Amino acid sequence: MSSVVYLYLKAFHIVGVVSWFAGLFYHGRLLVYHVEALSLPEPRRSVLASQYQIMESRLFHIIMNPAMGVTLVTATVMLVTTTGRAYVTQPWMLAKLVLVAVLIAFHFWMRRLMLRLAAGRVEGSTEWFRLLNEVPTLILVLVTLLAVFKGAVPWGGVGAAGAVLVVAILIGVRLYGRHRRRKESSRRVSDPERV
Repeated sequence: MSSVVYLYLKAFHIVGVVSWFAGLFYHGRLLVYHVEALSLPEPRRSVLASQYQIMESRLFHIIMNPAMGVTLVTATVMLVTTTGRAYVTQPWMLAKLVLVAVLIAFHFWMRRLMLRLAAGRVEGSTEWFRLLNEVPTLILVLVTLLAVFKGAVPWGGVGAAGAVLVVAILIGVRLYGRHRRRKESSRRVSDPERV
């Protein structure tokens, strides 16, 4: 396979990855909003839940699935090339492939959650869904570090970056939850008729 074809594969692989992650990020946000909508009184509950259900389904089937497909097909073809075969046994690539497997499982788990919310079943708090929404961020950071450093991966640095990111995400979600509760509390005090 010529180097030009490999570069085209790599370019479309990057496009697939960017599109897939954009879908994962937005889908997670929609699930958060859907959970929040299910706690509202009628008729707002039904109207918003129905709209989120449509948006989640379209995003998943029209954007996320095809983007994942492009990502996986181009990656597979690149890995069977001479250049790709040289990478397959390297520790950084094996770690990256494990993270991709986790991301694929996460992708389909999001589908399961989407279907449960469509049936009106909530399996966690909005804070839990906000934390869940950060899983793709963590994977993206780790995969990017592995891809950039390749054979010279500073494993301790990658582990430290992952740990710092997890702590930052946990703190951020906690602080945001507190901020929202205070804001909702003050809104109820200033306007008791508002639901």
